[in-house]
Amino acid sequence: MMRKSTPAQWVVRVLVYVLGLLFLAFGVAISANSDLGISPVNSLPYVVSAVTPDSLQLGPIALELNPGNCVVIVFCSYILLQILILRRQFKPINLFQIVFSTIFGYFVNFTKDVVGDFAIPTYPGKLLMLAVSIVFIAVGVVLYIGVELVPMPMEGLSLAIADKTGVAFHNMKIVIDCVVVLTGAALSFLCLRELVYIREGTIITAIVTGKVMAVVKKPLSPLVEKVCFGGVPAEAGR
Repeated sequence: MMRKSTPAQWVVRVLVYVLGLLFLAFGVAISANSDLGISPVNSLPYVVSAVTPDSLQLGPIALELNPGNCVVIVFCSYILLQILILRRQFKPINLFQIVFSTIFGYFVNFTKDVVGDFAIPTYPGKLLMLAVSIVFIAVGVVLYIGVELVPMPMEGLSLAIADKTGVAFHNMKIVIDCVVVLTGAALSFLCLRELVYIREGTIITAIVTGKVMAVVKKPLSPLVEKVCFGGVPAEAGR
């Protein structure tokens, strides 16, 4: 059950959620420039952007297939799968995943332009960039999860399948992450004859991000609780 909030608190919760997406997008942009691979969640959209034409003509409209737009397309496919899996159990509020996916897609393109071509050429330098990206990703996830609105599409898909199969969410999340990465890898090899955006950094990010989240959650969660809910404990707001 979603926690009650005043209208002003709802606005703040949405803004903090969007801020979390911005941090997440910066983490993705930095990891992409590290050339060590990006997070599992974003690996498939980035591979799709690499293997498709620069644009797709849809009648009079030309859709640019840049990383941000590919994020929106792939994430919307996850939402469609949620609807097919849950059917009547799918809650209409989860359609807001489309809105937040679109915002995140814009942020992916925005942060890509901000970061530009910045990269540290040495392998230790690349590892440093990957470490910075993981911190950004961890902060972003802690922020948007902390406001308790809607999950991002890949998490929503994991929740939907976990609900139908009875498998624990954290175990299903690992399975979905692996499926997405393997799909991206297969698509990359099939279309480009090489592996792009999926490397050792993808595995490192998958393993380490949760641990970094545990660290940044300690100072961030009380702040999010105070700003978004007035410091009211979760039990009291239900």
